[in-house]
Amino acid sequence: MYVYLHILSFKFETKIKIEGRTDGEENAETGKRRPEKGKMHVVADGMGGHNAGDFASRYGVSVLVESVKRDTNFNPVRIIRHGIEAANSQIFEQAKRDVSMEGMGTTMVVATVVGSYAYVANVGDSRLYLAADGIFDQVTQDHSLIAEMVRLGELTPEQARNHPDKNIITRAVGTQDTVKIDFFDIQLEEGNQLVMCSDGLSNMVTDEEIFEIICREDGEDKAKRLIDQANANGGRDNIAVIVVEPFTNEVKEC
Repeated sequence: MYVYLHILSFKFETKIKIEGRTDGEENAETGKRRPEKGKMHVVADGMGGHNAGDFASRYGVSVLVESVKRDTNFNPVRIIRHGIEAANSQIFEQAKRDVSMEGMGTTMVVATVVGSYAYVANVGDSRLYLAADGIFDQVTQDHSLIAEMVRLGELTPEQARNHPDKNIITRAVGTQDTVKIDFFDIQLEEGNQLVMCSDGLSNMVTDEEIFEIICREDGEDKAKRLIDQANANGGRDNIAVIVVEPFTNEVKEC
């Protein structure tokens, strides 16, 4: 199976108001909330053959970006949902029109930080981790056959790590006419870090190693060092990494 990756961080303008929380600056003269310049981060991991995998991830991210930029909604979860659903529909329709792209799809993990909250969505087995207070947790859940078996107690995490069916995913963007998306929101504090990655990293570098590297390295070295470690451990797949430090306005991509 060929896998193609696309990562992107882009700025967009939106107004945010959700569940009684407001983030953004209010215009003192009009009483209306000013649009806030947000930043969204995306990792997409395409599948379905040489041309189809590349197209699915590249086109899916492009559709998501355009949807987000046009969306006038106030709710970040709805904005992300609309973008992923649009990407799903467009990829699925393209596959129906071109038999050579039948079955193509892409994983997608999306995050935006607004004020002191991160809003996260995922489909597939690309991941988002949170590093906070000396703890490193996987926020997203993998949508894969092996992850389901671990959750059901049929495999241990150690058995799952090198299982031959590890790359079989149970959910992807574009493989069906509708898509089920998981959403999470995280309250952030000073010093927290977010790590977004494809399974090219998480299959080759343990969570403990990832945490150690992002705590030890400075600045742009973090994402590069994670990829170097994955390659040193065998590097069997393409690798994409985004490290976000919400309160320093720094983003490291590789």
